[in-house]
Amino acid sequence: MNKLEPTSNHPAILVTGGAGYIGTQACKALKEANFFPIVYDNLSNGHREAVKWGVFEEGDIFDRKRVCEVVDKYHPVAVMHFAAFKSVGESVKEPAKYYLNNVGGSSVLLDVMREKKIDKIIFSSSAATYGQPTHSNPLKESDPCNPINPYGHSKRMVEIMLQDSDKAYGLKHVALRYFNVAGADLKGECGERGSKPINLVPIVLQVARGTRPSLDVFGQDYPTLDGTAVRDYLHVVDLADAHVKALNYLLKGNPSIILNLGTSKGASVQEVVNTARKITGLPISVNQAQRRDGDPAFLTADYTLAKQTLEWEPTHSALHKIVESEWNWFQAGQKN
Repeated sequence: MNKLEPTSNHPAILVTGGAGYIGTQACKALKEANFFPIVYDNLSNGHREAVKWGVFEEGDIFDRKRVCEVVDKYHPVAVMHFAAFKSVGESVKEPAKYYLNNVGGSSVLLDVMREKKIDKIIFSSSAATYGQPTHSNPLKESDPCNPINPYGHSKRMVEIMLQDSDKAYGLKHVALRYFNVAGADLKGECGERGSKPINLVPIVLQVARGTRPSLDVFGQDYPTLDGTAVRDYLHVVDLADAHVKALNYLLKGNPSIILNLGTSKGASVQEVVNTARKITGLPISVNQAQRRDGDPAFLTADYTLAKQTLEWEPTHSALHKIVESEWNWFQAGQKN
């Protein structure tokens, strides 16, 4: 545990959802960059044992009084906002849950920031804001946003709230649109801890370990090299690095911006399975299933703007490195 207190040399950063998979990695990156992370999490999806960098404060983002208490205690200079529900399927079944937490909670957080005069925020957005791409691939930030599910709508709504808050209050933001985040810390210090992952790579590795019987592959007739859908996989370490670079960008007084984070390349579902089989040396049972509504053949990110703006590159996001780091994390006996 970090014994330091926030100082001018170690400024405090409020990290909502900081006990989750991505938030934990971001806190490690913040600590290594001489910031002092304040982990604010209700532990609905986060894990108390994952908080190793900074200090932990339990609470909901829509609990205005509690958020104010934490802000008054540590006086953060900026916020990294990860706290959100993220299952597309669940959002379709329970939209109210997603709008209350993702949109309502963000509204409370932004209002506290306005009152307490915190004018910088890094927002965890998503490629789901684009919806079903009918335009360029890789996707550019200038492409239309037409979300097709409540999760995507909730992320886009917060982006709009941020833009309005900038115009009205001067609250500066970097909204980072992630594509498919995967992998684990390269030193094995943190990673995905949930027992019911919703992303492909940890699901494939659960099948390899025998904790899940098989993998359903939705669609084998896409216009891709092997017929399975192609997605842009980004290593969580590269993602955390982008957050720190985005924070430094805002601390230098730069304007608000929305940025894609990905590799521009992409890998098919079958490529992920084949890579996992090679790395684990284990069979991975696959079931052929029908396409899901709204699943595009290709979904990759043009990250040129992030490269130009933040001088950021996804240096650890080769597919084999992503799968290998996550497999090492699984093999280390973590709770997955």
